[in-house]
Order: sequence, then structure tokens, then C-alpha cells
Amino acid sequence: MPLPVSQPRVRLTRFFAVASLIGILIVTACLLYTYRVIAESTLIAHEGRANADLTRAVANSIWQRYPDFLTEHPPERTGAELLADPRSAEIRELVLGKMEGLSVVKVKFYDRKGLTLFSTDPKQTGERKVGNPGLIGALAGQPMSQLGFRDRFDAFEGEIKGRNIISTYVPVRTTRDGAIEGVVEIYSDVTPLLVDEARARWIVAASFFGLLSLLYLFLAAVIRKADRIIEGQEAERAEREKQAVHQAHHDALTGLPNRALFSLHLDQAIVNARQAGSSLALMFIDLDRFKAVNDSRGHLVGDALLAEVASRLRAHLGDQVPLFRMGGDEFTAVLPDISGPIQATAMAERLISAVDTPFNCLGHDLAIGASVGIALYPHDGDSADILLRNADAAMYSAKATARGSLAVYHSDLNQRAGERLDLEAALRRAFHQNEFVVYYQPRLDAVTRRVVALEALLRWARPGHGLVAPADFIPILEDCGMMPAVGEWVLRKACAQLQRWHAAGWTGCRVSVNVSGSQFRHDDLVQTVARVLLDTDVAPAQVELELTESLLITDIDHARATVQALQGLGVRVSVDDFGIGYSSLNYLRQFPVDFVKMDRSFISDIETNERDRAMASAILDLARTMDIGVVAEGVESEAQADFFTASACEELQGFLFCRPLPPDDLAGFLAAQARPGPVQAAPLPAPPALAATD
Repeated sequence: MPLPVSQPRVRLTRFFAVASLIGILIVTACLLYTYRVIAESTLIAHEGRANADLTRAVANSIWQRYPDFLTEHPPERTGAELLADPRSAEIRELVLGKMEGLSVVKVKFYDRKGLTLFSTDPKQTGERKVGNPGLIGALAGQPMSQLGFRDRFDAFEGEIKGRNIISTYVPVRTTRDGAIEGVVEIYSDVTPLLVDEARARWIVAASFFGLLSLLYLFLAAVIRKADRIIEGQEAERAEREKQAVHQAHHDALTGLPNRALFSLHLDQAIVNARQAGSSLALMFIDLDRFKAVNDSRGHLVGDALLAEVASRLRAHLGDQVPLFRMGGDEFTAVLPDISGPIQATAMAERLISAVDTPFNCLGHDLAIGASVGIALYPHDGDSADILLRNADAAMYSAKATARGSLAVYHSDLNQRAGERLDLEAALRRAFHQNEFVVYYQPRLDAVTRRVVALEALLRWARPGHGLVAPADFIPILEDCGMMPAVGEWVLRKACAQLQRWHAAGWTGCRVSVNVSGSQFRHDDLVQTVARVLLDTDVAPAQVELELTESLLITDIDHARATVQALQGLGVRVSVDDFGIGYSSLNYLRQFPVDFVKMDRSFISDIETNERDRAMASAILDLARTMDIGVVAEGVESEAQADFFTASACEELQGFLFCRPLPPDDLAGFLAAQARPGPVQAAPLPAPPALAATD
């Protein structure tokens, strides 16, 4: 998807020229206006102060000299009567004398009621200005000034034209703190001052405009030079834009189209399918055990693995089916114009098979897998968002069924996804609200039938649901990243319980604790175990950690180093569910474990199945040769127990002896074990609400 082609750089110069010129004119106009406003305000304030001083002089001379005329006149006197009064002529002479040589062109005296007692313009004597704002302000004690232009104005000397006049209303007090006895209005001609101000204003504006013009010319030259340089780089810029488009729509690691281009492609594919009346399939591919590789071997190996996976998937899909990387270890592929789900599932099976073949990345042999979810258009959705969401739900359904499998979307998967989110939230609450409990199942010496170990098993006592089966919540703890914290809690709980049992006199046993995949891959597993042993003051030899074969074979080098570090602490290490995994015998020779726990699938039919007996005997012989102890788990009958006792198996575990129970319910069983003499068969404790097997 190409980016818009940039306009020629020369247009930037034109734009700069026009915009800068307009800007200079606007700034200059603003300067002129501001200068004028400030100058006029300053002039008005100056004239107001001067007129106030002049009024005080008038008050000290004229107002006090004619108090009976200016303040004590009868209210019924008219303008004609005021002009006929000889004192009016005397006041005029005095005013003209005081104003001689000043810019004052008219003076008016008012009493407190707004009556014009005296005016140098006789026609205005006797007028009333009751509502005049300036007069009202002055009577309130505040001098008021205002500037205005007059086409014609009656001044001392006669009529004047085209003048700028400032009129100032000043309150009159004959004493400093005395009452206001009247108001003097003085008109000043400031036309010459404003002419001078305008001349200065234009000089400043011209200077400012000239400086800005010089700056404008300088910047224009710089931009023109820059344009010439940039013009020579247009080809390089165009190439960079193409690279930017590619990078924006492709994954840098694998070179595959990314999520952004996937959305565009899927939208268009749906439009094409709708117009053609055909179907398409969306495959959501998620790698299995990739996080284990990334965590244990580092991101460099993880990135190399992703690149190899992308190359292998693309080779199997062919050129007609685009492959997209959605992020992390997730990929999608869109199969256009398919006949139905059979065609899509066949392609998904080929992809799963391709990823299942081991990879060699940077010298490391890596075994991973892939789970695939499939959603079909239009059956499973008619928009890109719905199809992607449903394919994602199908992928999670495939993972929940078995790693390395596929699933086609069906309508109840969204409900399951919602239930899954609710369950995750409930598990987080459970951890913080102490809903998790630890049950223990004894492991007995095969000969003496005395307890030598107790396996700690996590249980969830969910309010309103009773005990939840481990298979229903432990995988979710793994997926949402809670298992390292929960696993540490179980280890700490088991060690603390072991100390209580030892304090009660049951000193001949140890505890075994299962280690999850995410715990084992965590960088600080060894440090966590050491910290728990130190905090609980438990001897390392009294703790056994149980691992599954799948943990050991994902990354052999990391697994070997971790097992050796754990044994370096002094704890014992065992392999759980032994015999059903990946080339068990081959991997057994690479790990110096202390015990293997023979999977119950070899034990359940051992009384009647000759092959199971032969396989069990072979495992026992091999372990004996390698000095590794064997635990037979899932023993449910005396015949099974007798077989393993006769075969020199070290330990037995199963419902024949005791179910997993909380610590308090094990007290009677352990007390019977602690009594001297031969061990009697203890009554089997009542099964808990959930007869869970682990």
C-alpha cells in the first residue's frame, strides 16, 4: 500500500514566502494597533492627572472665591439668570487667565445635581447632564477621562475643526477630606500630541517591518538552499518511503506480512468471496512450547526458531496462500475458495506435521509443536474481526484438547472462552484469598510398607463448587503465568507441614513436590528452592522435586544444568509419569535423577497383561543398573503391590494404601505407621469430596 507522494519542495518555499509576508503584515499591524492603544491610554492618563491638578488649582481659587455662586445658588436659576449674574463674567475672566498658554479649550463647572453653573461656551450654561457617565463617576469621587474626535468644537478662541479632544471630569473638594461640592469638566486639545505619536508609531512600525523583512529574506534564502539540497535527495527519500511501507506491513524478523496487512488482506478476501459466492478458511497457528525455548535458550535462539518456523510454514502453504505473523509465536493463513472444512483441516494437519519435526537453531536441537484453530467464511462469521476471534477460540480449544492438534470453530467455543476468562479471574482471587489447599498422598517402602515420603498435591477448594479437579485449573495457572508463584507457595507450604510432622514425631519421611513447566523454565527456580529451604529450616535431603519428561526434553542443556543445580542444593529429583513420554530411556541416561515414578498405565493391568509385566520389569532392571530408585504409582490392589515388592521396587503409592488427604486427616494413618511392630493395614480414610488423581 504506497504512501502518498510528497509535493515538490519548491511549494514549501512559495508557502513560506506567502505565509511569512502575511505574518509580517499581521505582526506589524498588531504592533501599530498595540502601540496606538498604549499611547492613547498613556495620553489619557497623563491628561487626566494634569486636569486633576488644574482642577485643584481652580478649587483653591475660583471655587472658594465664589461659593455663593458655585455651591449655594438657588436650584430654580436658569441659564439666562446664571449668565446675567456678574460673577459669571468674573469667573470667565479668571478661567481664561488661568488657562492661557495651556492646551485647554473649554471648561465647565457643575453642581452636585448635574447643572452646568458655568461654561466657557455660554450656550451650554444652565444645561443638565444627569445621566452622563463621566459626571456620575466624578460625583462618586473617581476622575473620568475620555478621548474623542470632534469635527467641530466651540473653544475659547471660537470654533475649531477636526480635533482630538480629551474631556476630563474631576470632582471638586475645597478641603482634602471634604465632601464633593461639584465637578469641573476640562477639555484638552491633544491633536498635536496624537500627530506626534502617530509619526513615532509609523517610524517604529517601519523600522520593525524593515527588520522583519531582512529576517524574512535571510530565512527565504536558507529555505531555498535547503530546497535545492532536498530536491537532490528525492530519489533516496522515495526509496526510504518504500522501505517504510514494507516495514509497516511486514515483520522484520520473519519477513512475513504482519497484523496490519493481514487485516487488509482478510477484508479484501471476504469481499472477493462474497462477490464470488465462495468460502474461505482462516487458520490461526500458535506454537507449542515456544516460551520454554525463549526462556531457557534466550531470545536470540527464539528469534532464529521463529524464522525457521516461518520458512517451513511458508514452504508448505505455497505461493497461493499468504502467511502472516500476528506477533509473538502466532501466525495466520487465509485459504481462499475452499470446498469445505476437510480441505482446511488437511492443510492444517500438514502444517502441524511440518512444525512437529525438530529444528536445529544456532546449534541447538529444539522440539516444539503447533496448534491450529480454523474458522470458515461465511459459516463462522462474515467479517474479519469475527473470523479472527472465532479462529483464535478454536485454536485455544485445540490446545486444551492436546498440544499439536487442530480444532474447527463451533458456536459454543465463545461461551467456553468466556468461562475461561471467568475461571482465570476466580483463580487469581483464589490465590489471594487462600482458597488453595495442599493434600498429601503417602509413598511407602515396598518391603516394610512404612511411609517414607508424602507427595504434596495442590487442590482448589472453590466456594460453592467444592474441590476442583487439578486438571481443570492447573493448565490455566500455567497459561496465565501464575504457576511460578503458586508453585513456590506449595513448596513453602509442604516444607512447613513437614516440620510440623517432624515435631509430632513422624521423622522418617520427606515431602515430594511437583514442579510445573513454567516453574522449571523460570530463571530463579534454584534460588527460589534455596530460599524456601532456608526460610523453613528444612534439610534439603528431606525434599524431593518431581519433574515430567516433557520438561526435560524441551531444552536438554538447560534441563541438565537445572537438575544438577537442584541436586547441588542437596534436594532429590525424580521423573514423574515415566515411561509414556519421549524416548524415555534415551533421555534417562542424560539426567542424574534420584527416582523415576513408573506411570500408572503400566500398573493397572499388570496382573493380567504379560507385556505390562515385561515392560515394568525392564524399567526396574534398567533403573537398578543406573542406581535410580523406582516408585510404582497408582497401586490399587495387593496383587500389584506384591508384584513390585517381589521385583525389588523401592516405593509404592496408590489408593490401596491411602488417598490424597489434608494434613489433619492423615494424622491417624501416620500415627499407625509410627507404632512399633509390623504395620497393620489401616482402614482406608473416607474419600474427599473429589477423588482426584495426580
